[in-house]
Amino acid sequence: MDSELVLHTGGCHCKRVRWRVYAPSSIVAWDCNCSDCSMRRNTHFIVPSERFELLGDSKEFITTYTFGTHTAKHTFCKVCGITSFYIPRSNPDGIAVTLRCVDPGTLTHVEIKCFDGQNWEGSYEETGIASCSKATDEDSK
Repeated sequence: MDSELVLHTGGCHCKRVRWRVYAPSSIVAWDCNCSDCSMRRNTHFIVPSERFELLGDSKEFITTYTFGTHTAKHTFCKVCGITSFYIPRSNPDGIAVTLRCVDPGTLTHVEIKCFDGQNWEGSYEETGIASCSKATDEDSK
């Protein structure tokens, strides 16, 4: 995968929640089948939280839902209901960016991998997903 970071922008449907994120143009996205992700057909990629920034007054339009372990923070727009990003249980030090909420033009390749959220513990160990929110030495260049 390409490790050079580029600026991606995106947000929710009504555009009240807007953000920018630094990530490669070629990414690995996760298709999860946990109860929440499967209901909203979520596919996301994960970045270290320091690479993600909310823009303008976006924070005013966000609300959060938690369940189970309450580790994941499922954020969504109070107006249109879209989850354009959230803090995942697998990576509480990172941000999961909803793939379909990225503005067109900056992603050049997407590899989709499956995360078996119905068997969370096993999938967490097997996939190595926790490393997705860790900054690398390349990030500081």
